[in-house]
Amino acid sequence: MTLGERQGDEKNDSKYCGVETEFNDDMPQLLSLNIHGGFDFVVAPLMDPAYRPSLLVSSNGGSGVLPFAGSDLVLSPSQWSSHVVGKISSWLDLDSEDEMLRRDSEITLKQEIAWASHLSLQACLLPAPKGVTCANYARCVNQILQNLSNMQLWLRIPLEKSDDDDGNRSPNSMGEEHRDSWEMWNSFRTLGEHHSQLSVALDVLSSLPSVNSLARWFGEPVRAAIINSNSFLTNARGYPCLSKRHQNLLTECFNHSIQIVISGQQMQNIPTGTSVSKSDNSNNQSEGVEGMQRHPLRSYLDYIAYLYQKMDPLPEQERFELGYRDYLQSPLQPLMDNLEAQTYETFEKDTTKYIQYQRAVAKALVDRVPDEKASTITTVLMVVGAGRGPLVRASLQAAEETGRKLKVYAVEKNPNAIVTLHSLLKIEGWEKLVTIVSSDMRCWDAPEKADILVSELLGSFGDNELSPECLDGAQRFLKEDGISIPSSYTSFFQPVTASKLYNDIKSHKDLVHFETAYVVKFHRVARLTSPQPVFTFNHPEDSTRKSNHRYTKLRFEIPTDTGSALVHGFAGYFDSVLYKDVHLGIEPSTATPNMFSWFPIFFPLRTPMCVQPGIPLEVHIWRCCGTSKVWYEWGVSSPSSSPIHNCNGRSYWVGL
Repeated sequence: MTLGERQGDEKNDSKYCGVETEFNDDMPQLLSLNIHGGFDFVVAPLMDPAYRPSLLVSSNGGSGVLPFAGSDLVLSPSQWSSHVVGKISSWLDLDSEDEMLRRDSEITLKQEIAWASHLSLQACLLPAPKGVTCANYARCVNQILQNLSNMQLWLRIPLEKSDDDDGNRSPNSMGEEHRDSWEMWNSFRTLGEHHSQLSVALDVLSSLPSVNSLARWFGEPVRAAIINSNSFLTNARGYPCLSKRHQNLLTECFNHSIQIVISGQQMQNIPTGTSVSKSDNSNNQSEGVEGMQRHPLRSYLDYIAYLYQKMDPLPEQERFELGYRDYLQSPLQPLMDNLEAQTYETFEKDTTKYIQYQRAVAKALVDRVPDEKASTITTVLMVVGAGRGPLVRASLQAAEETGRKLKVYAVEKNPNAIVTLHSLLKIEGWEKLVTIVSSDMRCWDAPEKADILVSELLGSFGDNELSPECLDGAQRFLKEDGISIPSSYTSFFQPVTASKLYNDIKSHKDLVHFETAYVVKFHRVARLTSPQPVFTFNHPEDSTRKSNHRYTKLRFEIPTDTGSALVHGFAGYFDSVLYKDVHLGIEPSTATPNMFSWFPIFFPLRTPMCVQPGIPLEVHIWRCCGTSKVWYEWGVSSPSSSPIHNCNGRSYWVGL
């Protein structure tokens, strides 16, 4: 039984809640009790905890049957794969100085994973590393992963970080006085080569680290959050509940498709004979199946279900974007390629964008023509890159709204879109208002100068779809006092943890994909500090500088209470001033709401960079221009140096 249904997000895996159990060699009974108790799956030990390979060898020469929790026949294949997560023995210590314990641990780990693989389990929970080093443990897990088909391995990591970290310690120091469990995870996954089937199960404790420290985990491959019953509080009615900070954490887990697992024993003395109401933070499903004893952890499950069900429905825009989450897309090449009708249609549905353009054109028209001359002066407006006409429509609506007379030139290089424009002209009756020009704006000789130049050539990084080059070419037919909409735009850079994106790129096993910038709807991404501006372009360009080459060095400082973090790359955004106070953009702090035309852009790093508190992250980015292409190069110089990515545009460029 799921936690509930969230409108618009029915496929979210976090609606399934599990329970951690003790060893039981009667797996059918164990599964039945917990499934009928309301849980969707069990995290159950696969091997008798008393088992040690060395004892088995000494007692019977190694020929005995391994003490697994029942044979594969006791449950159906679908029950094993859908309702059981294997819990690897918690006594394992693969980095113990005791050689016998270390060898027993290695043997047992491989035996249990092999058995879990035989059962076709979807995942196994690995015990947390025991000491300050985990090299042998990581090595053995990596060996196993090389031959593992589809099963995920969840490494158990306690969610803890001491508040007195000051950033002045060694990255390998994991002593109790300075404990940050993220560093344990980072060490383990780095030793394991960032394998895509290695993920995290966070042990949520009664005390939580800072908000910034928690946030970095949402860019990591966290699959489950295990919350012990002793982390719950007791409300006035005697039922379990969680602190506000724990509630916020679980809500973020739900939003990031992280499944909740409840562990431990019943801590509260639940009142008997009393139904649990919604005011007691439950979903009113507290009664067990008729004839069966109520599950001792059912009240905890009810509370988790209450938190899940009280989330707001997924907004309509988020529902539309669900399929794009963390999906890497190559940016458009609008100069080299002609867009397809489906692409045009998608962008034309973004009404917010065109409302902003209409506002900007209306303000420009009012500034350009005073009220007393509105009936006598005709403003010449050129839409460069008219596509299928949405900016033409917005401009004509602005003219009607302000009572200004308008003459429009619609300039478009795509011959297929020109067909649509001519059809639109007849349908809308624009023949006397609009002149269609089938030409590249950089080559067209305009019959007259324009008062206003309107374009929508912006990419996710502002200038990455060659708006500067196009508008430089079109600027010659703008009057000296003419207005460009947009009048300026600025790109932004932000370091992020993005484990999934990194692994997706790494799976291609080549350099080209690590030197390509991708458009992506960020989801399982942690933004580590505030974005900083990179390049700004103004139009019309009135300076003597003709080159669109740019170079910037940025210095980021991650908040000290975050702790160490792994930078997989950089998020890119833009903010644009259309005209005066009318802006358009996706930079998070000023993003235009309810707009979906642009997702952020992602610049990956070939090797992720670990950044510690108090140590700045220095990034260099170049915008380079050649005779036939424009490209970006980027690299890091602190805390350590990375290669310069995409040298000479060898992997990724935008064609002129």
